[in-house]
Amino acid sequence: VRLEESGGGLVQAGGSLRLSCVVSGGIFRSYAMSWFRQAPGKDRKFVAGINWSGDRTYYEDSVKGRFTISRVNAKNTMYLQMDGLKPNDTAEYYCAGGDYGLGYPSTHTPGEYAYWGQGTQVTVSS
Repeated sequence: VRLEESGGGLVQAGGSLRLSCVVSGGIFRSYAMSWFRQAPGKDRKFVAGINWSGDRTYYEDSVKGRFTISRVNAKNTMYLQMDGLKPNDTAEYYCAGGDYGLGYPSTHTPGEYAYWGQGTQVTVSS
C-alpha cells in the first residue's frame, strides 16, 4: 500500500492550503485515514481523522474550525483543507491509513496506523 501526499508549500499567515493524499495498492474504502504533523524536534501529532465512509471526523483542538478533512473513496483520495493558517501550523504533514474500524481515541495514536506517506512540508510565515 502506498500513500502519497501533495499540496504543501509556503503561505502567509491567514492563508490557505489544500493537502491531498492518494492511496494505491490497497482498498482505500477499507481504511480509516488521518493527517498527522511533525515539527522539527517534536513528536508526530494527530491533526484530523476520518472514518472509512467519511461520515465521522475528528480534529485536534487547535485546528477545529480552521481545517476540514474529507475523502472521496471513488478517487482513493483524502484531503485536508487548511484555512486561517498560523505560523505554529508549520510542520511536515503526513497522511496515515489504518483499520477501517479505527475510532476515537485510537485515531490519535500514530502506532495504530499501518500505512504512512512520506510527508509534505507546510510552512506558514508571519
